[in-house]
Amino acid sequence: MEHITAPDLAAWIADPDRPSPLLLDVREPWEHQTCNIEGSQLIPMNTIPGRFSELDEDQAIVCICHHGARSMQVAAFLERQGFTQVINLTGGVHAWATQVDPAMPTY
Repeated sequence: MEHITAPDLAAWIADPDRPSPLLLDVREPWEHQTCNIEGSQLIPMNTIPGRFSELDEDQAIVCICHHGARSMQVAAFLERQGFTQVINLTGGVHAWATQVDPAMPTY
């Protein structure tokens, strides 16, 4: 499994010459409502086993949670299902808020 820092993910998203990854937010709905990375798709961790077929195996997927632990578990699960372009956001949305978007609410 690959890992990416918040600043590196921000640069990737901003790069018009690079295909954007799917930003897969695996937190709970209340967490996503509190703060989220623009464009992220919410699929809570506990629903991933029943919903991973909705994901495109050919697209890079960056898994996101609060601090990076739940997303790392989801990334490992997706890899076991055959996904090959799975990346975990190191430090989660908290890292995004502190390193990329200081205006983002934290919890």
